[in-house]
Amino acid sequence: MIGYLTLILSCQLLGELAAQALGLPVPGPVLGMAILFAFLLVRGHVPEALASTSEGLLRNMSLLFVPAGTGIIMHSALLSEALLPLSLAVALSTSLAIVITALMMRWLGKAETHD
Repeated sequence: MIGYLTLILSCQLLGELAAQALGLPVPGPVLGMAILFAFLLVRGHVPEALASTSEGLLRNMSLLFVPAGTGIIMHSALLSEALLPLSLAVALSTSLAIVITALMMRWLGKAETHD
């Protein structure tokens, strides 16, 4: 478990270093996830210990939202001032994500039926 937790955190660190060094507009953890995904593609399967380690992290993910919730409470006055632009941004980005996901599913479904 410690070995695979180290692997997950090392991939995150590599992603963070790459994002900072290359000045990419992508968060380091996202790059780290891509690095881990590439590693798993090369390996060909997900080791059982890695699966159980990641499931443990996912089960406790709600703890990671405590700092965000605290920040929202601390800055509620600032957030209330920008309520309209924030609401529009959330609604627009959510709608866009749903549309893009639907289009990708349609495209991938067509590609699968042609094979």
